[in-house]
Amino acid sequence: MRGNKRKILIVDDSELNRALLADMLSDRFDILEAENGMEAMTILHEHELEISLMLLDIVMPVMDGFDVLAMMNQKGLIKSIPVIMISAETGGSYIDRAYDLGAIDYISRPFDERTVIHRVTSNFMLTVKQKEMSDMLSEQIYEKEKDNSLMIEVLSHIVEFRNGESGLHVLHVHSITEMLLEQLMKKTDKYPLSVKDIRMISNASALHDIGKITIPSEVLNKPGRFTPEEFEIMKRHTVEGAKMLDDIPFRKNELLVKIGYQICRWHHERYDGRGYPDGLKGDDIPIAAQVVSIADVYDALTSERCYKKAIDPDSAIKMILNGECGAFNPLLLECLTDIAEALKKELSLISFGHATEGGIRDTVKEVLKNSGPEASARSIKLVERERMKYKFLSDISREIIFEYIAMPEMIQLSEWGAETLGVPIKIINPAENEQWISVVAPEDYRDFLEKIKKSTPENPVVTGKYLMNIGGEKKWNKVIAKALWGDSENPEFEGAIGKIVDINDETAAMEYLEQQAEHDSRTGLLNHNAAKKRISQLLYENKGKKRYALAMFDVDNFKQANDVYGHLFGDEVLEEIANRIRENIRSTDIGVRMGGDEFIIFMEYKDSAEPQIKRIFEHLTVKFRQFDVGVSMGVACAENFDGDYETLFNMADAAMYTVKRNGKNSYCFYTDEMRDCLGKTRQ
Repeated sequence: MRGNKRKILIVDDSELNRALLADMLSDRFDILEAENGMEAMTILHEHELEISLMLLDIVMPVMDGFDVLAMMNQKGLIKSIPVIMISAETGGSYIDRAYDLGAIDYISRPFDERTVIHRVTSNFMLTVKQKEMSDMLSEQIYEKEKDNSLMIEVLSHIVEFRNGESGLHVLHVHSITEMLLEQLMKKTDKYPLSVKDIRMISNASALHDIGKITIPSEVLNKPGRFTPEEFEIMKRHTVEGAKMLDDIPFRKNELLVKIGYQICRWHHERYDGRGYPDGLKGDDIPIAAQVVSIADVYDALTSERCYKKAIDPDSAIKMILNGECGAFNPLLLECLTDIAEALKKELSLISFGHATEGGIRDTVKEVLKNSGPEASARSIKLVERERMKYKFLSDISREIIFEYIAMPEMIQLSEWGAETLGVPIKIINPAENEQWISVVAPEDYRDFLEKIKKSTPENPVVTGKYLMNIGGEKKWNKVIAKALWGDSENPEFEGAIGKIVDINDETAAMEYLEQQAEHDSRTGLLNHNAAKKRISQLLYENKGKKRYALAMFDVDNFKQANDVYGHLFGDEVLEEIANRIRENIRSTDIGVRMGGDEFIIFMEYKDSAEPQIKRIFEHLTVKFRQFDVGVSMGVACAENFDGDYETLFNMADAAMYTVKRNGKNSYCFYTDEMRDCLGKTRQ
């Protein structure tokens, strides 16, 4: 039982004193002894994690008690190993100095057994309690960071999905960032980062491309080289991503969000100042953004993309070192070289963890092929073992695992899955089972069956997204299933295995991001890209069926409002304009902020657009505080219109140009006399 006791280190040059204390405490603790401070430090080095408390004399040869306390402070040991001083010295200066150096108590000689046992036991229990509280706090912090990491991963994978990438890019950048930072800490103390800082930066790295959700798909997923105009659009993802984080109403001051902002905005800056969006140079670029920048480039080079093949890691590092991919911090280039081999192994492990089923199947076949005559017997044992592992993992998994059997029709769920859904483990004829119908709508179940039965042995995997009633709450879930087919030449459908995954939070996050991506952050109106898509669709679907009008206007003398009253007032004017638009258009109409002080209103009309346009114009041109709001508005009508959005846009623009040329603060409709102005006003 002795080995289960907590260890106490007694440090005293007097063997008699050590023996006395050992006799008093040996019933409760395991005893370690040292006759001077140097020996004590050696024992601490060897048994640091095992020692729960130290009794330390002051006056000793080689190294005294104060020197021991000073060294324990230097090495950070004083925080984890409480120290009680033991000495015949009772002067106030001795006691004060001991406390100043971190001692928690002071016992004077000669020793009273009851006092010693009480002091040691009390301080030991107090330390244990403090450690428990510290562990509890650490666990809470860990859970919070885990939740942060989960949400970041969800958001970043949404971007990856839209970008047509595999999802490995996020994982790769996280790992490369973490390894670079750890190596940087070994190499230099120029950047004072803690272990917590490294973890925070690595987590935030997943957000580096979040701004790409605002980039039009035709640019984002273009297989060839960008035109100069397209590249300018793509570059906006840095500013847009940072703006998304800066616009978070309640959490913008949290460290994770601040670091995420730095990474989003500046991960395309270059050490020589030739990057974007702000042209920062050297260490004006936050170290978090510098590290993610080089991680992003390395993974982009070594990964296959829609527009290029993957480059081998050695060649990629040579390109980076040679300056072919921009300029980077020389220290980080050294770190990249140092971890080159470790990077290969780490990224290959991540990729293997996402290996395709086909790749794994080929590997298994190769193993069996080379296993000799005993392969069959061993294979049977392995299959049985895998079946048992599957059952065990199904039982403990926090996902809803199911098996669908075609004949007779039945669904079998994992124990946890059945409990979560509130249904039996086995459900015969699910389409008529009331408990099953209360969870999954009949039409959704039919949709799933239709998909799974339309699958083929060559393409057996199907997915579906369904709203399920779980625990009295409607939640979005994703169903992923693999159809099972017989082994004959004409295989028959036998059933399916799959899982049900809760994607409610992911769906909500996606809807929020889509909302953010489509709307102007200042006014809440649709942005021009989103409006263009909607209007183009309406024009295409209702060609020759409905009458539409597109009104384009800007605020007269808006620069004066900014110059005289300040930009904050200018922002208020724009917000007021947006509010007036919303108040004077119908739910079927579309209000748009193009950018700056330019707006669009797209509406349907019956006989004439004139009354609606006049009413909107009059409500817009009303004094706002000390500023007289005037607008120049051009209107183009799509009556018997056979063109596209661009044509209608240019017609409205030409009409607005005519208003400006004639003195502003008015509106007019496009006529054929304005044809010469088409396409010229924005050149």
